[in-house]
Amino acid sequence: MKTVKILGCQMMVEEEKEINLQKAEVMITRGVEAHQPDIVILPEMFNTPYNNSYFPKFSEPYPGESTSRIQALAKKLGVMIIAGSIPEQGEGEKEIYNTTYVFDHRGELLGKHRKIHLFDIDIPGKITFKESEVLSRGEEITVVDTKFGKIGIAICYDVRFPEIFQIMEKEGAKLMVVPGAFNMTTGPAHWELLMRSRALDNQVYLAAVSPARNPDGPYQAYGHSMIVDPWGRVLEELEEKEGYIYRELDVEYQEQVRRELPTRKNRPKDLYETMKK
Repeated sequence: MKTVKILGCQMMVEEEKEINLQKAEVMITRGVEAHQPDIVILPEMFNTPYNNSYFPKFSEPYPGESTSRIQALAKKLGVMIIAGSIPEQGEGEKEIYNTTYVFDHRGELLGKHRKIHLFDIDIPGKITFKESEVLSRGEEITVVDTKFGKIGIAICYDVRFPEIFQIMEKEGAKLMVVPGAFNMTTGPAHWELLMRSRALDNQVYLAAVSPARNPDGPYQAYGHSMIVDPWGRVLEELEEKEGYIYRELDVEYQEQVRRELPTRKNRPKDLYETMKK
């Protein structure tokens, strides 16, 4: 396959789950009708406001309402959907994870990723957030095998830790997908820098999909969903409002970049023994 068409839905997240699920269904359906993508991507916590107080009451086991509806839509539209993330009820009584689900064009579950690095920060006078007060962390780096090739999945704060992207690339991922919800402090400072860096480091395409900014919501997302190429160039980018990013990715161009700038070949493997093999 020489090209892969991807579509990201930067959707507005409200304080009612049903409104959010309807919005996701409408945006996916309209986006597929307009662009005929191979892969559709939703943002982090697409069914709930990004706030610790909402995660327990919006959480679901798998299968649950949110995943079942997205799964059914993937089958109906015949499109692969990387379902952003939702608060997932875990195996333990109090376990809640920030989890992405990946469904193929038949609606079958290909894999899931539980956010590994929890967003625990304290920037005085700007933002304090402690995901670990409510959420449990994932334990596995995720590479999903699809008919379009291997796709690495990370969620938001995971992007600050380049080691997991190096491992995903070593496991064959040529597209990285990052549902994320950076805020108005970290977003302007680091969102584009980090997404371009992870794409450039690993010579991969990277799609980062954020919620739209809801001025009336409890958390102000930065937005700016984007698609970056293996040279580190931003191919598509939104601002803060609701909308779509769409791009047809040229697989041959990725191979060209890797031939011309062979960082993988030039890496002295004996110095990287701590990396996962």
